Amino acid sequence: MATSAMSEKRVVLLCGDYAEDYEVMVPFQALLAYGISVDAVCPGKKAGETCRTAIHQLSGHQTYTEIRGHNFTLNASFEDIDHTKYDGLVIAGGRAPEYLAMDAFVLNMVRNFVNSGKPVASICHGQLILAAAGAVGGLKCTGFPAVGPTLIAAGALWIEPDTLAACVVDGNIITAATYIGHPEFIRLFVKALGGTISKSNKRILFLCGDYMEDYEVTVPFQSLQALGCHVDAVCPKKKAGDLCPTAVHDFEGDQTYSEKPGHDFTLTANFEDIDASSYDALVIPGGRAPEYLALDGKVIDIAKHFMESEKPVASICHGQQILAAAGVLKGKKCTAYPAVKLNVVLAGATWLEPEPIDRCFTHGNLVTGAAWPGHPEFISQLMDLLGIKVFLCAEEMVMVMDVSSFVE
Repeated sequence: MATSAMSEKRVVLLCGDYAEDYEVMVPFQALLAYGISVDAVCPGKKAGETCRTAIHQLSGHQTYTEIRGHNFTLNASFEDIDHTKYDGLVIAGGRAPEYLAMDAFVLNMVRNFVNSGKPVASICHGQLILAAAGAVGGLKCTGFPAVGPTLIAAGALWIEPDTLAACVVDGNIITAATYIGHPEFIRLFVKALGGTISKSNKRILFLCGDYMEDYEVTVPFQSLQALGCHVDAVCPKKKAGDLCPTAVHDFEGDQTYSEKPGHDFTLTANFEDIDASSYDALVIPGGRAPEYLALDGKVIDIAKHFMESEKPVASICHGQQILAAAGVLKGKKCTAYPAVKLNVVLAGATWLEPEPIDRCFTHGNLVTGAAWPGHPEFISQLMDLLGIKVFLCAEEMVMVMDVSSFVE
């Protein structure tokens, strides 16, 4: 991504061990994709160190379940943060806020952002930190229902979330109930930063399957929704409201990626009813799903329609197995997860080495990426093909996303 340094917006993302997996990575990569610089920090840790994350979801029990998520790599050091050099703050939820709320340095940083009038966006249990910082008195705010009593005791005007996608804005404070509300949560934060979005009335289709990679479906899905796009997710033999289990693929020092269970992803449309011609673009997540989706005739027909119609297609990681099986890669330049190189080359494409692993490429109507660390480039290059732009005004200047340096 190329941006104007003079007008760049910079924000801080406050993290901690066992922050909720989505509530860290989705805003982090979405904001980067929109051209906003994000420094992710954790008390006691430095740039390059990791935070373990937690996957929280409601599974029919009295409270949410928790399993291990991805390892999230910090890109800045907490001790170096000076609030005067940033334009906003995002506070992730999960279990981290309950101990971060006892850290005097965290509370001082949060107060500085709140008192400066800069946008502060907090989600789920993150509002515990706002309460401990004395930042919610007299303000309307929402959150995960279990934090309601604490916020009321802290003097907040508690808004019970009518759904777990609820968001509330009062002054410079944006609060949300859970990651289900990410699209509105992120959109409100971008607006509070002075951002506007153009040409976002696009219809986008996601080809999903059981054990697709957790990030590779949800990060682009919610990032595109936050831009105002209509996004549908479908899976063969499933209908709107059905679930797809996902897989957490991470890089933990083994010869290949590790796999753990991810969130359950809710589909939004019926596969059998899909009219591919009614969509402007196609996204194919990676993970383990593509290897068997490539055997489904209708999946192949959908991939062929978008490629032959020269509509934008964005495929990441193992998703290129579907494109290879559809016979649509001949003459294309593309990348993929390195283990999928054989599929790509045998399909007649020119292989582009993903070095580093977050590198993505555009060739004609096709955007390809190697793995989820490349989401910011992956999403921004798809935005470019769709003509979607995020304008960020600062000091009477305008910054527009420019991804031309990554177009082949």
